[in-house]
Amino acid sequence: MPRAFTPKVITANALLEGDVVYLTRDDRWTRDLKEAELLTDEAHADLRLIEAERRVSEVVGAYLAEMKPGPDGPEPTHFREDFRRTGPSNYFHGKQEERA
Repeated sequence: MPRAFTPKVITANALLEGDVVYLTRDDRWTRDLKEAELLTDEAHADLRLIEAERRVSEVVGAYLAEMKPGPDGPEPTHFREDFRRTGPSNYFHGKQEERA
């Protein structure tokens, strides 16, 4: 029996900066996970991913990442995605400094 579809967001890396980005409902790339479109329908998610993968002049490595709804927008369900949204952990800079 196939697994039930779980909510996801589309994430990738910005082509020039390498930053983690998320696709919004209005087709923008954002660095803020709270602004990402939470996809709850599998067919719609697959279609959105195909569209995102075509934007090769903007991003690389687009994929669907499991999330859960949260009070302020999507929240990661896996440590990998939680780590990706905060960036490298060797010292405080960029996103980590903003969260401190």
